[in-house]
Amino acid sequence: MRIVVVGDVMLDVDLSGEATRLSPDAPVPVVDVSAVRRRAGGAGLVARMLAQDGWPVTLVTVLGNDDAGSQLRAQLAGVRLVAGSSSYPSPVKTRVRAGSHPVVRFDQGCEKTPVPEVSPAMLRAVEKAGVVIVADYGRGLAANPQLRDVLARLADRVPVIWDPHPSGPDPVPGVTVVTPNISEATKAVQSGPGKGSAQADSADPAAAVAGVLLERWRSQAVLVTKGEEGAVLLQRGGTAARSVPAPRVEAGDPCGAGDRLAASLAVHLLAGRDLPDAAALAVHDAADFLAAGGVSALPDAGGEDAAPGHRGPAQAPGRRTTEPLLLARSVRENGGKVVATGGCFDLIHAGHVRSLTAARELGDCLIVCLNSDDSVRRLKGPERPIIGHHDRAELLLAMECVDAVMVFDEDTPEAVLDRLRPDIWVKGGDYKGARLPETDLVESWGGRCLTVPFHPARSTTGLADALAKVS
Repeated sequence: MRIVVVGDVMLDVDLSGEATRLSPDAPVPVVDVSAVRRRAGGAGLVARMLAQDGWPVTLVTVLGNDDAGSQLRAQLAGVRLVAGSSSYPSPVKTRVRAGSHPVVRFDQGCEKTPVPEVSPAMLRAVEKAGVVIVADYGRGLAANPQLRDVLARLADRVPVIWDPHPSGPDPVPGVTVVTPNISEATKAVQSGPGKGSAQADSADPAAAVAGVLLERWRSQAVLVTKGEEGAVLLQRGGTAARSVPAPRVEAGDPCGAGDRLAASLAVHLLAGRDLPDAAALAVHDAADFLAAGGVSALPDAGGEDAAPGHRGPAQAPGRRTTEPLLLARSVRENGGKVVATGGCFDLIHAGHVRSLTAARELGDCLIVCLNSDDSVRRLKGPERPIIGHHDRAELLLAMECVDAVMVFDEDTPEAVLDRLRPDIWVKGGDYKGARLPETDLVESWGGRCLTVPFHPARSTTGLADALAKVS
């Protein structure tokens, strides 16, 4: 079930500091560099994201035998690396920022190179994939004929996600989904033949170009991303393009959002979700990534170098994330029992902790089905929730007894339960003596419904009322 990322890698260098004066030599700002940060970019960024989230990931690429190549290897710690050798310099992109404002970018070794050779080890690594992400950054690896033959064969057996580049080749036929942004998709249509698909909605430019590219690329689907406007998904055999909205977030640098989307698509498809569901979740994951700070908030594998006399910015702590459906499948395959419970968990208190701890002891993993903010508002009123579901999920995941959180938008957990299908569904003991509303559904796949002790003196409503009196 390993995720394999195939593609071009570059070294990204961020120089950040403050600009308070102009140079005496020319009317340009002088940036006093306070921090230097290096990270793997391109396909390397996709692989690092997956590794930091705890997924087994292999990166298949080529690396130069130079200082930048050595730095890339250090930045890819935690990733299984299967790399061929390149006789060309490793590409380096250096960005200079003054405060939050970009000043200039320097590119070194980024010129187009011949298609690199691939080794037997690289091809074997791709063939063992449970899902493949092709992260093409225009350096030629995705054009290698041997690699393309393997990818074309794999497309019939496993999900293949192709993130294209304007300078790269067309995807191999049959891939699960191609993920250009609207600018890349428009350029691809303008630079090649094709009159569009009858399925495409001409009123939506993204849907129109998706229709053209679906026919040209012969993929199973095209997902055109539109930044803060979300994305448009067009599937082969579908009747119309599907809009995939994105949540509103405050975001600065959009760098890495496409990589986060491709990584999330792979995880959700590997977990068995269908493509529309996986696309919706991946768009939300990309928005959350930007809202959390984007690439600047990612943990640094190789360390951050502070300039003399300065301290670099603190690193955001890593957070434990586990895809619930994939976790459930893994536990069952190893003979374990999946336990699930649900609720709003607004203002987590000691009663919650005790109930969750008791639920976890009933099996081999505990997955919490969490009401979304909209769901809580419908159930509890317009003043709730007090805490948004992203923060509620993070608080739950911080508990040792909680292995994963699955957010749902419906008023009842039946739909999410039908997807998760736990062996045991747990509710608080206030249901004791009564048949749970979900019992018939859970028993339909052989599961059981159980209760754990309820602590009536501790409740979210009581806490909320107490806080209101204090304020």
